[in-house]
Amino acid sequence: MTPLGGTELQHNFLSKYVDDDLLNKFSICTSVPEKIPLDKNKVNILWQKNAPNQPNIAPWFQDKANHSKYDWYVFNSSWNYEKYRDLYDIPTDRCHVIKNGVTNFPKRQPYKKGDRLRMIFHPTPWRGLNVLLATMQLLENENIELDVYSSCEIYGKEFQEDNDDSYVDLYDQARNLKNVNYLGYRPNEFILSKLPHYHMFAYPSIWEETSCISLLESMAAGLYCIVTNYGALYETGAEFPVFVNYETNLVNLAHQFAEGIKACRDMLHEPAIQNHLDLQQNYIKRFYSWDKKALEWSTFLQGVLDAKQ
Repeated sequence: MTPLGGTELQHNFLSKYVDDDLLNKFSICTSVPEKIPLDKNKVNILWQKNAPNQPNIAPWFQDKANHSKYDWYVFNSSWNYEKYRDLYDIPTDRCHVIKNGVTNFPKRQPYKKGDRLRMIFHPTPWRGLNVLLATMQLLENENIELDVYSSCEIYGKEFQEDNDDSYVDLYDQARNLKNVNYLGYRPNEFILSKLPHYHMFAYPSIWEETSCISLLESMAAGLYCIVTNYGALYETGAEFPVFVNYETNLVNLAHQFAEGIKACRDMLHEPAIQNHLDLQQNYIKRFYSWDKKALEWSTFLQGVLDAKQ
C-alpha cells in the first residue's frame, strides 16, 4: 500500500464523495503550484494546504505575475487564507475556504478514574515529537503511556530515505523511554482503527498547522485533545481541545505540557468532560464529515461553472 499524507488523503476523499462529471470540468492542483500542468480546457484551481512560508511555495507566490494562472484558490482554513492574503496580496475575489474533512466516527472509550491513561501521537516527527518525549520524561512516574506512530515514511520511501536519518536519535529516545512505545509508520486506516482505544491525543505542535487532520481525526474519535495554540490549531479545534500556550523555549513548553496532561488526566473521568467529548464528536460530525464537505465542494464548483455562463 502506497503511504498517503494528509493532502493525498483529502484529494482521494474529494474524488470519492464529489460527482465525477462535475470534477472532470476542473483541474485541481494541491498545494505546490503547477506541479500538474495548467489545463486551458478546464477551470484551474489551486487547493492550497501548505503554509505560505514553505520553500516550494513562497517563490511562486512572490511573483505576482503567477497569480492570474489559476481561476480559483481554495484554502483549507481561514487562518491559511489570511496568511496568503497578507503576505502575497492574492486576488481575494477568487479565493474560497473549504476546511479538511474526516470520515471515521467510532464509539468512544470512556475513561475511568485510576485507569492507565493511554495517549497517541501520530503527526510527523518534526512537528513536536521532541517536545512530547521531553514531556514524557517529566511524566515517567505517572500512570500514563504514549504510543508514537511517526515517521517520514508517510510521504513515501524516497522522502523517508532522504529525511529519516535526521530523526533516528529521536526514534531511539522514544524506544528507550519506559512510558513510550515507538511504533513507527502505520497507514491511515490502521490509525483510525486504533484511535478509539486511546483516551487522549497529545500534540505539543511546534509546526504551523494549517488544518490539522490528526487533530480532526482524534476529535472525531472522542479523544480528549491537548495541543499548542500554534498556527491554525485554535481554529481547527474550536473550544474543544485543551490549549497550551506555544513558546519557543521548548524546555518550558515541555513543562507546561506535562502539567496540562496531568490536569486533563485528573478530570477526564468527570461527567462534564465526558459530555464535553460527546459534544465534540457531534460537532466534528456536523461540520467536518466528508458528506458535508462534499456538499460544500459541489456547491462551490457548480457556482463557479454557473458564474462562467
